[in-house]
Amino acid sequence: MARNTDGERETHSGNSFVGWIIRLVLFAVVLGITSYLTPGFSIRGFWTFVIASVVITVLDYIVEAVMGVDASPFGKGFKGFVISVIIIYFTQYLIPNMSVSILGAILAALVIGVIDAIIPGRVM
Repeated sequence: MARNTDGERETHSGNSFVGWIIRLVLFAVVLGITSYLTPGFSIRGFWTFVIASVVITVLDYIVEAVMGVDASPFGKGFKGFVISVIIIYFTQYLIPNMSVSILGAILAALVIGVIDAIIPGRVM
């Protein structure tokens, strides 16, 4: 944990849930933009965007916790990009109304990485 100037521990538990919800909403918007811009990547329905955002966020968290690898498209170079592609591709098997080709997952990871670089804060 970080310490403030008085040497006391700072806790972020109050902001973590709100931050997680904001991250989830931003990622749902990013998925919508990605679905619109990327051939071979489609998500149909508002709730599908929300559920896909939750699944991808949870898979990202699990990969980071287990492997210690940042799974954002540009998080850890080529390794982070490949893991991001795998997470996006694998998510289609967990979410109905979502279809992703291999090329679509690659392009989606690129689009998400570019949008993630533009939007302040980490989306994925």
